[in-house]
Amino acid sequence: MTYRMPAEWETHERTLIGWPCRPETWGDTLTQGRLEFAQIANTLVEFEPVTMVFATKEEEVEARPILSEKVDRLVVPMNGSWLRDNGPIFVRNSKGHRLARHFTFNAYGERHKERDKDARLGKTVAERLGFEVTAVDVVLEGGAFAVDGSGTLVAPEGCVLHPTRNWFLTKEEVTETLKATLGIDNLIWIPQGLAEDMLRDDERHYYGTDGHIDLFFAFIAPKECLMLSVKEDSPNLAHLHEARDILRANGIVIHDFPYMSSFEAKGDQYFASYLNYYVCNGAVLVPIAESEPDLDQQALQTIQLHWPEREVIGIPMRAGPMQGGAIHCLTQQVPAAVDEEAGL
Repeated sequence: MTYRMPAEWETHERTLIGWPCRPETWGDTLTQGRLEFAQIANTLVEFEPVTMVFATKEEEVEARPILSEKVDRLVVPMNGSWLRDNGPIFVRNSKGHRLARHFTFNAYGERHKERDKDARLGKTVAERLGFEVTAVDVVLEGGAFAVDGSGTLVAPEGCVLHPTRNWFLTKEEVTETLKATLGIDNLIWIPQGLAEDMLRDDERHYYGTDGHIDLFFAFIAPKECLMLSVKEDSPNLAHLHEARDILRANGIVIHDFPYMSSFEAKGDQYFASYLNYYVCNGAVLVPIAESEPDLDQQALQTIQLHWPEREVIGIPMRAGPMQGGAIHCLTQQVPAAVDEEAGL
């Protein structure tokens, strides 16, 4: 029986979040990062169950003063805390049976040397939650692709097919494996992600992802999406235009989203993507940097137009974006056995 990955807006059983735990990359933003993750979890748990994954029992104890008692705790050894990428990815069949797919994780194309715990994390977490797990021999992070729940997947070649990830597979082999394991009929390859996300900068402790899609693209319905639009002087103009052409040729309806905020910290400029939002049961949680309040409000209002039946909530984030991620990056949904809204 065919399994498919449900769309993010389908009913969740819970959300998984990982507690920030890599001091060598977070540096002096670690405390702020933990406050941000706690605020997101505390907000989210008012809409659906949340499980926070901790690397150690000591960190779980330290988090108690700032983390809601409603949040479930799970201690599993890990190197990094971006559960969208190193956590399990869940699929479901028409009978409501769910499986966890455990894709190979190599720390964003071998950006981090210490990743042995993260390489096992998706499998371990899923098993601890009681799910059957199947391993998939493709290097893939959850932030690198988007699905509409109805058979369409979009992914940047520059990320998923980067030489540091799937050098041992052909494009055709990756395509067929993703189709089979995620229940995809139409896999749409676009060129690359944002230029700002292609960095490898040890001095700033900033590590890009080779262009994760969840910084500039989000499905809002089957074959319908929000997609970042940029100005003529943007380094992303050419490849985003090419991506639009490819998507439209595949029947994807695109709503332009012209909002991207940025802020300065430690003498550097960081970009903060509103489209790195997370759709949960009854709400949409959107990261805002609060550097341009008017822009924040315009972005939130636009997102609200596309999610009229959900509460759109802006949550301040700066430590996360300084590490290259925001709300979508740190969350991973566990779909319910039945999608209550669709009656499936």
